[in-house]
Amino acid sequence: MPLFQSINIDSQTKLMLWKITEGFEMLCNTLVLCENSQIRVANMKSESHQKGFLAVRMLLKENNYSDFDLYYDTNGKPHLHDKRNVSISHSHEFSAVAFSDKTIGLDLEILKEKTLKIAPRFMDVSHLDGLSKDKQLKKATVIWGIKESIFKIKNEEGISFKDHIFESNFSLDDKKCTVELRFNNSIEKFNIVFDFIENYVFVCAFPRK
Repeated sequence: MPLFQSINIDSQTKLMLWKITEGFEMLCNTLVLCENSQIRVANMKSESHQKGFLAVRMLLKENNYSDFDLYYDTNGKPHLHDKRNVSISHSHEFSAVAFSDKTIGLDLEILKEKTLKIAPRFMDVSHLDGLSKDKQLKKATVIWGIKESIFKIKNEEGISFKDHIFESNFSLDDKKCTVELRFNNSIEKFNIVFDFIENYVFVCAFPRK
């Protein structure tokens, strides 16, 4: 299908979502991939991952980029040759790309019971007190996405989701919160924006100046 949704997070940031309904061959025949991307797709064992990878390139195309405009650094972080900030995420039947004039980390997560079961491993579960089971699942998934999105920005060895990344208490209705990364004897602050699309949540993190 065509572009599922384009969301202006703020005046400097656009989030684009692709719902993957096409087959692998259709996606592949629509795109021109650089040699490295061709190799990566060929080596992927899961067709779901292949289609997620290609759907990201469809989103690049929607924003007037091509696969040749995107490259990855030694840590696997994506960059655009024109220096605009980009962050990428894929979960099941959705791929997402955020383009921004600011540093950004994006994470997209499907709502699944496992996230709530493992919540004590990555978050302060007191933030779930007083919520219904449905809202506990949603909030735990948002918090997992928060920590993933910040890690995409920092990408430093040794960062623990539970021990180093601390979200302020927030309501699901707020669709935003603030976060501190306390790591290596320093504190970095981030602004978070999140929302829900079908049974998925997306989270965007931005460093606070």
